[in-house]
Amino acid sequence: ALPIWLLDLMIPMAEMTWSHVYLFRDQKHRGRCIVALKEHKDEIFQLSAEQRNGFFAEVSAVAEAIANLTKAGKINYAIYGDKVSHFHVHLVPKQVDGLQWGGPFTDTLPVVHLTDGEYQDLAKELLAELEPIAQREKLSLKAM
Repeated sequence: ALPIWLLDLMIPMAEMTWSHVYLFRDQKHRGRCIVALKEHKDEIFQLSAEQRNGFFAEVSAVAEAIANLTKAGKINYAIYGDKVSHFHVHLVPKQVDGLQWGGPFTDTLPVVHLTDGEYQDLAKELLAELEPIAQREKLSLKAM
């Protein structure tokens, strides 16, 4: 289970073979998710080739689902870990000429929270997009 402070930032959405997928609570970029490696590792070079390939196949599938749902002009991918030392990737859909287009996304703008029902609806929509991609790519997927 996630610590309370992490649940304040993200909502569990799905479990895959190598990762957990979370809907980020700040939805200023609609569809933003985090894909976190299940096993605790801090750096990409600490992953075995099998883990790395499997994890990034799952990142790719989630990114495709987000892009399909949001019609994003580009998905930004961010790997930091300075404050949360567990390997994870932020997937942030950006719209052409939309919020923060043409530069890196930042969390310096006001937070956009949804209602519980809106989070649930968005998670269901993302999972509906992700399921056929996971099937096509032969990836394990279980809603959380």
